[in-house]
Amino acid sequence: MKFLVATDGSEKSRAALDYALDLAGGGDTVTVVHAVDPDVYSEGGSEPITDLSDADERLLVETVEDAERRGSDILEEATAHAADRGAEVETDLLYGAPLQVVPEYASREGFDTIVVGHRGLTERAERVVGSVAKGLVSRSPLPVVVVP
Repeated sequence: MKFLVATDGSEKSRAALDYALDLAGGGDTVTVVHAVDPDVYSEGGSEPITDLSDADERLLVETVEDAERRGSDILEEATAHAADRGAEVETDLLYGAPLQVVPEYASREGFDTIVVGHRGLTERAERVVGSVAKGLVSRSPLPVVVVP
C-alpha cells in the first residue's frame, strides 16, 4: 500500500506520520507532503483559538519564498522523525491550497490512503482558518484517516 501523509508541521501531523508508519508494512511506502499556500497560516501555539481577537494575533501572511522555506523545514523534520523510528519516507512539496492539491496529488500518484492529523480547533476557529482534515474527508476520492 501507498500512504500519503499531509503535514503542516504540528504535533497532530507528527501523530499522523507515526500512525502511517505503524500501518506501513515491509513493502508499503509512506510519502509526506506539505502544501505551500502562502496566503495565510496559523502560528502561535498549540492551544485552540478561542475568539476572533486571538485569531488576529495568530494569523500571519507570508511570501512564497517564506512558505517554501517553512515547508522544506517541515518536510526535513518529518524525514528526521521517521529516521529516528528506523523508517524511510519520501517527501514532496506541493503548491496550492491543501484541499485541492493534496487529493489531486494522491489520485495522480496512485496512493491508497491519505493520513492527516486534526488539531481540534474550536468551531469558531475552524470558520476562520478552516479544517484541512474535515475538508479532505469531504473532497478526497480516496479514504482519509484522521488522527486526533
